[in-house]
Amino acid sequence: MSKEITVTFLGAGSMAEALISGVTQTLYKPEQMIVTNRARMERLTYMKQTYGVRIETNKEKAVKEAHIVILAMKPKDVAESLMPIAHAFCEQQLIISLLAGVTTDTITSLIGKKIPVIRAMPNTSAAIGQSATALAQGAYATDKHIHMAKELFETVGIVTIVDEKHLHAVTGLSGSGPAYVYYLVEAMEKAADEIGLDRDIAKELILQTIIGAAHMLKATNKHPSVLRKEVTSPGGTTEAGIGVLERYRYQEAMIACIKRATERSKELGEALLSSVQ
Repeated sequence: MSKEITVTFLGAGSMAEALISGVTQTLYKPEQMIVTNRARMERLTYMKQTYGVRIETNKEKAVKEAHIVILAMKPKDVAESLMPIAHAFCEQQLIISLLAGVTTDTITSLIGKKIPVIRAMPNTSAAIGQSATALAQGAYATDKHIHMAKELFETVGIVTIVDEKHLHAVTGLSGSGPAYVYYLVEAMEKAADEIGLDRDIAKELILQTIIGAAHMLKATNKHPSVLRKEVTSPGGTTEAGIGVLERYRYQEAMIACIKRATERSKELGEALLSSVQ
C-alpha cells in the first residue's frame, strides 16, 4: 500500500463510493481517504461507517491535506465547487477528474494554477470491480501522474490511456455503455414474459447468455461477426431472429445511439466552458 498519500474526494456519489471500495481493499488504507461533499452529512456519515474513511465538511481543509484530489461532483457544479477554494490547491498536487465533458484546461483555468490534471472516464461497473476506465493527461500532468492514476483505477477494473480528444467518444461508448446493455436486457425480459417464460428463469438465462457471449469474445479473439455466423444456421431460429433485427436496423440504431451520446458529451463540455469564460 502507498503509505504517505492522502486522497481527497470532492463529492460522495456512487462513483466516489465505488472507487473508495476498490482502493481501500488493495492500494490505500481507509484513513488515507478524505471525503467531503456539498451539504449531505448523512451521506458522509454513511461513507465513514461503511468504509472507515475520514470525512470533512471544510472543503478547503480537505484539499490542503491531499496529495491527490478527485473531482466527483456533478459536472455542472464544478465551477461553483472549485472557484471558492481555488487558493487551497497547489501545483504539487494531482487532480483526477471524473467529470464527463469537462476538459483539463477548464479545470486548470478555474483553479488558476499550472496544476497537473488527469481526466478519467470509468463506468458504473466500477462498483463491482469491473469498470472499463480511460485516462487522459492534461498539459501539466506527467507520466508519473498517469502511473498514479492508472494504479488507482486498476483497483476497480481495466484501464486504458487515450488522448484527451478521444474522451468524448469513450464517454459515448463505454462510459454510457452499461446502460445500453441494461436496455437490451429490459427488452429481452419483456420478450421472455410475452413468450411465456417464468421471470426468474428468464433472468438467469439472459444474464448467463450475456456473460457467456462476453467471455467468448474475450477468450477466442474472433470478430463478433464470425461468432454470430457460427451461431446462425441457414434457415434456423437465430437467422430468423437476426432477420428481424436487420429489418428494424438494430445495428444502425446502436451506432446512432453511441454517436449521439458522444455528441452530447461535447455539447455539455462546450456549454460549461462558455459559462466559466
